[in-house]
This record gives sequence, C-alpha cells and structure tokens, in this order.
Amino acid sequence: MACTTALPLQQLIASLDNTCLPKILQVCSGVYFQGSIYEISGSEVCFSTGDLIKVIGIELLSVCCEDISNNDKFELPINHTGKFRVVPEAMPYSTVEEMMSLRPVGLESSLPFTFTSRSKMTFGDFTLGAGRALTVVSIEQREGEEDQVRCRVHGQQDASAEVCIPFSSQGEFKECESDECFTLREIMSSPHLCSRRFHLINTTKCERPLILSPIYQVHAIMNLRKNVLKFPSSLEVDVVDVTDLCKDVNFVTPLSLTEVLSQPAESFPTVVEILEGPESRSLFKCSWLPELSQSSHLIFHKIETSAMILLSSPKSRKAQQYFLVSHQYGGRFRRRPREFNSVYELYVASTQTPGLKVSVTRNCEEVEEEGLPALNVGEQLEVLCCDRMELPCESSKGQKESIEALLCQRLQEPYDDDDDDDEEEVKQEDEREEIFLPLYMQGHFVEVLADNKKYRLRDLGKEFSLPLDVKVVSRDTELETDPLFGFACLRIEGALSEPIIQASFPHRPDHCFEIPTQWLSMSVSFTKDPLPWPSGQPPKCHVDRVTEVTDSFFYEFRKQENSDAAPPPRPPKRNLSSSKSCKKSSSKVSKKSSKHRAKKSVPTKELADLTLKSKRRPPAPPPPAILDDQPPPVVPRKHSAAEMATGKALPNTYVKMEESTKKVPLCVIETDVDSDHDYETVDDTLVTMVQKAQENVMFY
Repeated sequence: MACTTALPLQQLIASLDNTCLPKILQVCSGVYFQGSIYEISGSEVCFSTGDLIKVIGIELLSVCCEDISNNDKFELPINHTGKFRVVPEAMPYSTVEEMMSLRPVGLESSLPFTFTSRSKMTFGDFTLGAGRALTVVSIEQREGEEDQVRCRVHGQQDASAEVCIPFSSQGEFKECESDECFTLREIMSSPHLCSRRFHLINTTKCERPLILSPIYQVHAIMNLRKNVLKFPSSLEVDVVDVTDLCKDVNFVTPLSLTEVLSQPAESFPTVVEILEGPESRSLFKCSWLPELSQSSHLIFHKIETSAMILLSSPKSRKAQQYFLVSHQYGGRFRRRPREFNSVYELYVASTQTPGLKVSVTRNCEEVEEEGLPALNVGEQLEVLCCDRMELPCESSKGQKESIEALLCQRLQEPYDDDDDDDEEEVKQEDEREEIFLPLYMQGHFVEVLADNKKYRLRDLGKEFSLPLDVKVVSRDTELETDPLFGFACLRIEGALSEPIIQASFPHRPDHCFEIPTQWLSMSVSFTKDPLPWPSGQPPKCHVDRVTEVTDSFFYEFRKQENSDAAPPPRPPKRNLSSSKSCKKSSSKVSKKSSKHRAKKSVPTKELADLTLKSKRRPPAPPPPAILDDQPPPVVPRKHSAAEMATGKALPNTYVKMEESTKKVPLCVIETDVDSDHDYETVDDTLVTMVQKAQENVMFY
C-alpha cells in the first residue's frame, strides 16, 4: 500500500480532467471492500482492498445538490435548465486584500462585484459612511506602488463617484449578493464556482443554500480484467493516487478500431483478441462478420487507406443489394444506358453529363397550350441547356407566361431512301431543329451511348461522373465467387476513401478481408501470441475485394455525402392555369419522319386487297354470304323474365335474309405505276357488292 493520503473517490475524480489521464488509483477502504460484488447498469463490478484501477476517461453525468441546513441530497441532470445564484460568504473579511485574494471566482472574470464596509472609511479628503455599497470596477496595478481597487460609489438621485481603495485598507468587508445567474454546466466548468454555495432561483423548493458536487461516469480498466469498467464517481470508496508508483504494472489496454489506426506500422502484423464484438445490428452482410465474437482472435496484417466504390443492384429486384467494392477489383465493366421518366430527370442528369443524348421510348402528344411538343418513338435528342420558353396562351392578366424548359436538339437519323432522295437527305442533315421541353413534362427516354468499351473500376470513376449504370462483363478471376457477375445492371452510387485494417483469422491467415474502421465498432487488445507462420515467411494474401453491406449503410453514406451540400431543387409542378383543358393531338409531323414510317410499314398482300384509295377509314366488313337456302344455325337463346312467368316461348323474330347476289371472285388489280402510292386498289365491282350487302343486313 502506497503511503499517500486517501481521498473519497468522488473528491479525487472531481479534481481530475481528461488532460491529466490516465491515472492509476488503488482501493484503500470503504463500503465496497474485501471482494464485495455489486451491480451497476447491468454489469457486475467488484472492488477489493488493494485493487488497482486505471482511469482512462471521465464523463460528467449529473450534479449532486446537498442542502446545508438538513443534509438532504438530490441529483439534477447536467442539462437542467434552472438558474443558480451565488450565495455571499457569511464571514466578513478584515482587509480588502483578503477579500480579493480569497474570492473563489477569478478576479478579472468576476468583475464587477459589490461589497459593503461596516465601519466608516476615510481616504484623504473623501469619507465613506458605514454600510455604503461599493462596486469594484477594476484593479489598479502600478509598478512600485500598492495595488488598489477602483470602486464606484452610488449616491442619491443616481449620482455616482469613483474612489480608489488600497489593498491594505482594514475594516469589516462583506460581499453583497449578485444578480448574475449561472447554469449547472457553467458552474461545473469553472473550478472557482464549484467551491461556492448557490441558491436555486425560480423555485420554492430550495431557498436554502446548496453545495453542488459533480457526479462523473468513470471509464477504467483493471489489471485482472479485460473489459472496460463504467461506474459512477459517487461510490463510497476511498482511493489513493499511485500513478508514479505503478508505471510498470501491465494493464490490458482496450483499443477501438480507430485507435488501432494510430499504432505504429512496426506493430503489424500482430495477433489481437476481441474484447467487445460488433453490435448485433451491423451495417455489413458478409461471411466474416459472424466470426467476430468476444474472446476470438484475429490477425491484423496492416493498416492503409483504400479507395472504394459503392454499388447497388436494380430497384426492380425483390431485395435490393448494396456492395462496397475496392478499386483493386479485377473485373471489367461496360456502361449501361440510363432510363429517365421525366424531363426534369433529364435536366438533373445533364448537369452531371454535358452533351447528354437520349432516345424517345414512348410517343408524346402535342399540347400547344402547355408548350408540350410532339415526340415520336425512336427520335434522338441532344440536351443543350436549361432556358425559359413562352407559352402560346396568355395568362389571366393578359401577358405571355414563361416557364423553365430544357432546350434540346433533334438529331437526324440516317434513312435508307432511294438514290433520288440523296440530295434531300444531305439538306435535311444540315438542318438543326431545336425544341423546348418543359421541365414538368412527363416522358420516357433512354440514354444513347456511343462507346462499347470495357473499363476497370478505377477508370470509371476518373472518366465519368456518378451515378453511373454499368454491367460486369468479365468477372474477377482471383475471387472464388464474384457476387457482381450476373447482374443485368449495377449502379455506381458514389466513391469513398476509407481507412481500413487488413485482417484474417488464424486458421486461414492467407484469406484476408478489409475492415472499414469508420463503419464498424469493435474493441480489441494486442496480444503476444505468435503468428501462425514461420518467422519472416508471411503467406501470400488473397483479399476479398467485394463486401456486401445493408441498406442502412447506404442511407448513412448518403447522409454523410450530402451533409454539407444544399438539397436538390424540387421538381417544377405542371402549370394548368393557362391550359383550357382541351388537348390537341399532334397533326404536324415532319415530312421525312412520315415518309420514313410509310416506307417501313408496307402493307401485305391480304391488306392490300382491302385497301381503298380514299383516305377515309373503310366501313366494317359485311357478314359472310349465304350460299344456299338453308337458314344459318340458331344460337340457343336465353329465357327472359316473361317466358319464365308464362311458361311459353315468345315467337321467333328471325327473318330470313334475301338471297344474296352471286359470289363474284376478286380480280387482281395491277398497281398503277404512275401513282405515288405503294398500295393496290379495289375494283368498282367489289365496292358495289359491299354496299349492296350492307343494305340487305337487318340488325336485331
């Protein structure tokens, strides 16, 4: 036992701060001694006389308030919102110097403060009566002269004067109660205020003086235990400080993963023991995570900073997956076109990808009142910039209304036309048609990619902006199973650079994995166990370069990525005030596109036989001709309610059709070579037959 003065644990801990830690304390005596076991916050703690405790951290939890009049005690949380006022000392001071030197609060920081003198004081021609209040404004310190306090004397009708009182002035001086109030946190942060007594104001509970004592949560380790102890400083245990006497005592030092990063490079590789495993709700979904349990061992090979990419699987899958992939991944990627469901999505993508080109995947009708142009499937657009456009309709105030729109350029497609149209094609290719797409317009587009190149993962992040859709076209051959290979599409969500620990298990020292220290909470301790390989012959390590993570990891990554960034603008709403609720279909189609569609949709022989020269839609086909005198088969009728009531069937309303004209075979009409149409016509005889058949039909 060290020959040092023993102090209560509460008093000694209150005199410490985190800058002077760690401290080694030895248990002397108290309520908890001789192996007594007690439970604190669900964990058993045992202190015996002579035990060594290494305090590695203290955390202020609450404040103990003791009523001086009846020794009643109660606790208040450190964030208590009540205010406290300093209680003046009851015993008077004999000199000004004693009053100033014994003030618990610092001199300059506590100014101004007020005191009174019980006796009359005379300074030259100036006399102060007894009981006059004096407010200390400043301290006058001059070289070669006695220190003085400059005080303000308050007289009648708000008149005031200043007087300098030497420190050696004698009398009975007593400080007055101040109107200044403090919170618990302010009191506990000042060593001078902690030693004062206080009134709790704005309450009737504690009008009597209180002594405030901080209660800390002590973080400590013991030489016979491996886990970190947490106990309050209010335990009734007497301890002594033996830090200087026990410097050579070996304590198991728990280290977090971030603390492992601060260890020198010469400390690796080494064998560590897990003191506290990761929490049950982890951010990772990988094979090595369940083996990180308490008391198990790991090999820490080295520490480094690794560049990683966060990938996500398509949202259409039942369970969306996320992967953290190292830049050392050996597979090859190919870009995949992105899909957009609105013009606003095009605008957001164009800010990240200048010169974005897309193809229309669904027809859009023209609505002139709202500025919506007509778009046809297969048209290609190049996004130029975001601008404003004027609507053709006037607003309620009689003015033209302008809206935000995306300025795009229609890209001409090469067509396989006849040689006679070569000059027309060259002319059309020179034309550059520009259109405006309102940001609120709904549409369906797909990105047009020009290259079919294979990329490494680290090259994709350098050449293209994220997010980016890709597909793995060749797997990483160094991995036993490549979880990325087989996905039709993967999205690169973002890039991150993380400090990692390359680790492995002792039974498989060559199969390594990377532990991102910022995303995994775990406590370990360095051991002196030998490495599981011959000295100086480390194995060739194979590192898992793909780690599956949970959706919680993805959301936390998004929070950190966008913590300082401004939120994206809200998509604009469609303005229907200028619309007259009547949508006009697009009737103006370019000659080139209409001609191209006509040439692509050449009718077959069967359709050509039924095509008329008229642009009007042909009438419905006639019913099949009756070739004999037998009536057509009668379909069984459903019985009506009248039939069910009378039990008799109603007369048949079938009327025999007149004998149809004789069947006339269709004659093949030769195509008019001079006509501009590419389809055949029907003879006038067929037209007459069709019209007569329609007149003979009686509907019932």
